[in-house]
Amino acid sequence: MISHVTGVVTAAGATYVVVDVGGFGVRALCTPGTAASVRLNQPTTLHTSLVVREDSLTLYGFADADERDCFELAQSASGVGPKLAQALVSVLSPDDFRTAVLQENLVALCRVPGIGRKGAQKLVIELKDKVTALGVSTGVGHASPAGAAGWREQVSEGLQGLGWSAREAEQACDTVAPMADDPATTVATLMRAALASLARR
Repeated sequence: MISHVTGVVTAAGATYVVVDVGGFGVRALCTPGTAASVRLNQPTTLHTSLVVREDSLTLYGFADADERDCFELAQSASGVGPKLAQALVSVLSPDDFRTAVLQENLVALCRVPGIGRKGAQKLVIELKDKVTALGVSTGVGHASPAGAAGWREQVSEGLQGLGWSAREAEQACDTVAPMADDPATTVATLMRAALASLARR
C-alpha cells in the first residue's frame, strides 16, 4: 500500500498531478481542489490510495489523510467505486460527510453527482457505524494563485470531470468569476466556491 508520495510537481491537470519521486514520475488522480492547490516545480506531499483492478493499478492523491480516509471509507459501501468516491470527497469535506451520514442528511449527500436518494440512504445505512472514525478535515495545503484567465479552464474541466455538464460548469464559473479579480484568490478557493454554487441548485 502506498500511503503517500513526496516530491516535485512536474505536471498537473484538472484532475491529476504528476510528482517526481527520485526520478520516477508518479501520476495520481486527484480531486479538482487538490490538483488546483499544487504548484509546478514545487515540492508537495500527496496522501494516496491505490485502487487495484484486474486490468489496472490506479493511484489516487489527496491533500490530506482525512480526505483519503473518507475516499476509502465511501468505497466500502456497496455500489460505490473510486470515481463516485472521488466526487464525494470533492463536494463534501470529511467533516461534512461524517455529519451528513450521522444526521441522515440525504439532501447533502445528494449534492454529489451520481448519488440519488436511494444511494444516499444506502450510504447512511452502511456507513453510520463506521463514519465516526473519520478525522477532522484540515483542508488543502499549498495554494496556487488563480492567475489571469487560466483558472476558468481548470475549474470547468474539474467540474466536468466530476460529472457536471459543460453548461453547468460554465455557469458555476460565471458565478465565481468576480472572486477571481482578487489576486489573493486561489484556484482551489474558486473550485470550492463553484462546487458550493452547484450544490445549492
